[in-house]
Amino acid sequence: MTRFTQLLVGAALLAAPFITTVSASDIEVGPRPSFLIEKMAEGPLKDELLACAANPVARTLFSIGHRGAPLQFPEHTRESYMAAAKMGAGIIECDVTFTKDKELVCRHAQNDLHTTTNILATGLADKCTKGFTPAGDGKASAECRTSDITLAEFRTLNGKMDAANSIAETVEDYINGTPGWRTDLYAAANGTVMTHKESIALIASLGGKFTPELKAPSVEMPYEGFTQADYAQKMIDEYKAAGIPASDVWPQSFNLEDVLYWIKNEPAFGAQAVFLDGRSSGDGFDYLNPASFKPSMQELADQGVNYIAPPIWMLLTVADGKIVASPYAVEAKKAGLKIIAWSFERAGPLNTGGGWYYQSVKDVINNDGQMYEVLDVLARQVGIVGMFSDWPATVSYYASCTGLK
Repeated sequence: MTRFTQLLVGAALLAAPFITTVSASDIEVGPRPSFLIEKMAEGPLKDELLACAANPVARTLFSIGHRGAPLQFPEHTRESYMAAAKMGAGIIECDVTFTKDKELVCRHAQNDLHTTTNILATGLADKCTKGFTPAGDGKASAECRTSDITLAEFRTLNGKMDAANSIAETVEDYINGTPGWRTDLYAAANGTVMTHKESIALIASLGGKFTPELKAPSVEMPYEGFTQADYAQKMIDEYKAAGIPASDVWPQSFNLEDVLYWIKNEPAFGAQAVFLDGRSSGDGFDYLNPASFKPSMQELADQGVNYIAPPIWMLLTVADGKIVASPYAVEAKKAGLKIIAWSFERAGPLNTGGGWYYQSVKDVINNDGQMYEVLDVLARQVGIVGMFSDWPATVSYYASCTGLK
């Protein structure tokens, strides 16, 4: 291949995430999987993953685009979703919240516009719940909610990498806080923000399936007569209006009442509703002690919950120096719950223990090559059915190599 041809191929790959459809032959995982495999300790798993290097990677439901592909693309933007599809994510997430006029949009939180968009640098900054305050002797701050603006105003924003500079004295410095292990390379092109309806149309056109998360409102509910039940129903209604079958949708919430609402009122969608387990932040919860699980795994199953999704660390522990399934994982499987984990490629480099997502196994984590060791334990020992990832290529490669669908 000539140097000129190499340049053409490279340009094509950079442009590829922005095509409007992604077929099986379009999936491309790039150099990151091989980079991580090279860092692994010698052994059977490394050999198995190396042997797949020349094999095509298939789209897989095991690989879930967490907010798209936000390791490098602004989360919940058209560009991020398209990149996730290009990397083989079979399911792509839209976190759902609502605007001032009660329209559903894709944002990780109702009150994150100041860190995920350019709102503070626009005329809409005056509408924010709390405008920009420079650091001074404390921390710089702001709070801008989707409920502060209308859908029409939301559409004028540009998505950016989720970050803020807490020591900033100016708006320009405040919105420029992307960690060094991420990048602003693709954010510079201005991320295209998405409504929930637009995300449905886009993801369907890309051949993907859906896992919308109903986000906790920052406003008091009911909001101008809009109840929590109305909110939960509206999210499902937009899939029904688009003709999306319930079997293609895994609705999620940290609020168990939302999940139970879907199970009761939309049973076809409720059958795949995912209880996002955030109980570790509550008093008395111990992922190593099943007696502290309230409700218990069996009680959740008895209420009709079929899917549970905890953070990675709650599914793992260390025994005899090796990473193994935790009591939490064992109890979930015993109750017949399907497990989805979150979130891969969100912790940055692992040479200092991996941070929050790896806290239960930090004593045996010291390099990036162990990402695939962790994923292998989760897939083969814990038996997860899906993994949220900020860079789906990493998970898609593993799933294709090991035959996970």
